[in-house]
Amino acid sequence: MITQAPRGTKDWFGKEMDQRTYLEHIFKDLCASFNIHEIITPVFEHTELFQRGVGETTDVVQKEMYTFQDKGNRSISLKPEGTAGAIRAYLEHGMQNDPQPIKMFYITPAFRYEKPQSGRLRQHHQFGVEFVGAESPLAEVELITLVSAFIKKIGLKDAKLHINSIGCSKCREKYNQALLAYLKEHEDHLCPTCRERMVKNPLRVIDCKVPDCKEIVKDAPRTIDFLDDECREHFETLKNMLESLNIPYEVDTEIVRGLDYYTKTVFEFVNEDGFTLCGGGRYDNLVHEIDGKVSMPSVGFGMGVERILYFLEEEGVELPCSRDLDLYVGILGEEAKAKAYEIVTNLRMDGFVVETDYLGRSVKAQMKYANKLHAKNTIIIGEDELKSRQGHLKNMETGENTEVSLDHIKDYL
Repeated sequence: MITQAPRGTKDWFGKEMDQRTYLEHIFKDLCASFNIHEIITPVFEHTELFQRGVGETTDVVQKEMYTFQDKGNRSISLKPEGTAGAIRAYLEHGMQNDPQPIKMFYITPAFRYEKPQSGRLRQHHQFGVEFVGAESPLAEVELITLVSAFIKKIGLKDAKLHINSIGCSKCREKYNQALLAYLKEHEDHLCPTCRERMVKNPLRVIDCKVPDCKEIVKDAPRTIDFLDDECREHFETLKNMLESLNIPYEVDTEIVRGLDYYTKTVFEFVNEDGFTLCGGGRYDNLVHEIDGKVSMPSVGFGMGVERILYFLEEEGVELPCSRDLDLYVGILGEEAKAKAYEIVTNLRMDGFVVETDYLGRSVKAQMKYANKLHAKNTIIIGEDELKSRQGHLKNMETGENTEVSLDHIKDYL
């Protein structure tokens, strides 16, 4: 077993690692354009943070968290998502006293004990953004615009924006009463988990994936019908802004998101089969839930890296994620090693991708190796080249040989 990774985890290397690195560069560059700054938080936090932030009634807290007692007898949990930790850092470091809004992005591992499946692992990785300090629906629009731009840049076609509003706590109180009354009429046909949910947090029943429960909630009351004037105006403004930016969307009243901290806007990017690529929304009460003093309107999203790669593979999208090998420097004889590696090092410092021989192969074997690496050019450094300070640069695609000075190879690459 020690030579196998734990179930629900994976190693990153080769092509998949190149793809992941490429996606990270795209995401970071986009965040920089939106003036969003990176934050890194610990992979574990005090369990209470997730109980209060994510919600004690959620499946994440009740069933999926990796929780343990540390040597100081403190309850510690591996982070199941990125938002709670980012907001904890916001409060701990007094960011609420800085000019608002604060815009943070992260690329983080997250841990959930659940059945591993395509695009979903027990240790997975998330791209996320938290936008703290803005009540305006323009904050949601900005994050939706960022995700839309990211999806376009990586070449995904099948990812559509779905939006809904679940209102504020005032709306939710009236809605929960109506929903609970409806669910009680069908209580005998709900799964055991939903019979428990309907008492503690009826909204969670809408999110159930059990077929019988999904059938029942099809005719359940919808949050959008219980919005007060403020929440309704917020949602209408959001829709108008998306339309003015030519961002297509669908109002999907089944979206409630799986975490307790959401208020008002919730959104997802989903494919035609209903699989979620990205999920997020507004969480105006979370800062106060964690701190108990400060209130700060906020909005954010999370996007699974493994999910993105799964969708890219499904759509047959090839990412231009690996750089070509500009030059392979072959070595002929012991006396040529030092000069050859000097050339390799100098060209690498100038930004070229260069490789050479480390195993003492014959020249013929080195050229076969260069072919396997898909080197664009090759050059052999031996005794004659050392004396003349000249070598023959071969274009591996055309077969053309060019005599070059060993000190000016970069001029020909």
